[in-house]
Amino acid sequence: MNNKIKKILEDIVTLDEIRPCKCDAKHEYCLSCPTCRVTKIKPKINYEQLHQYIDHTILRADAQTDDIIELCKQANKYKFKSVCLNPCHIEAAKKYITGKTTLVCTVIGFPLGANTTVVKLIETQQALDTGAKEIDMVINIGWLKDKEYQKIMSEIHILATTCQQNDAILKVIIETCLLTQEEIVIACLIAKKAGADFVKTSTGFSVKGAVKEDVQLMRDVVGSYMGVKASGGIRSKEDAIAMLKAGANRLGTSNSIKIVEP
Repeated sequence: MNNKIKKILEDIVTLDEIRPCKCDAKHEYCLSCPTCRVTKIKPKINYEQLHQYIDHTILRADAQTDDIIELCKQANKYKFKSVCLNPCHIEAAKKYITGKTTLVCTVIGFPLGANTTVVKLIETQQALDTGAKEIDMVINIGWLKDKEYQKIMSEIHILATTCQQNDAILKVIIETCLLTQEEIVIACLIAKKAGADFVKTSTGFSVKGAVKEDVQLMRDVVGSYMGVKASGGIRSKEDAIAMLKAGANRLGTSNSIKIVEP
């Protein structure tokens, strides 16, 4: 195991012991668990079927109904994993998504993550009630910088539980471009222990999007029992493949068609 990651874990070991690991194994540390396998092992990826890893995204403030309809038509045609859009567009997406494999994904506490936990919970429940099946929440980055780890864990746990009760999954956006490597490790460990299904690099609205080194670090921390979503700055098929090879098994992009077409 990477000694630096282990040292970070030992410094916050109470976080590791507060809840059972997602793998349900008994172990000294989550990161040394032989079941979780924090190694270079990455999910098997079919590079000829990139559509199944893509969240086809439109999060622009000026997105109109016609834009959402076109997004959904494209998702139906290419069978993308989901359409990712702001909560006000969920109803339209549910109306125009016709395929059974494409899900509706929305964002919570977006893009700053600075909403209160109560507001994030209300947003999440309303989104689920409207038909969203995937929730991408932004963590409170200020709390992470202040080492308020229990606050972050509690917030993620509340939203993860709500999603589980509604047969939905939770992705946790950690905004890697604003974090040190140590903070990325801590954020990923907290998200995993709180019961999230994915960690996600970026909102796409900060200073930089996903970089493959951060994606690889995130995969090394969460192991194979959790998803890693790379988002922001993925503009080509080459970018997409690079992120998947680094350890991502989901991609957020508005350049989806360019990526999947020959």
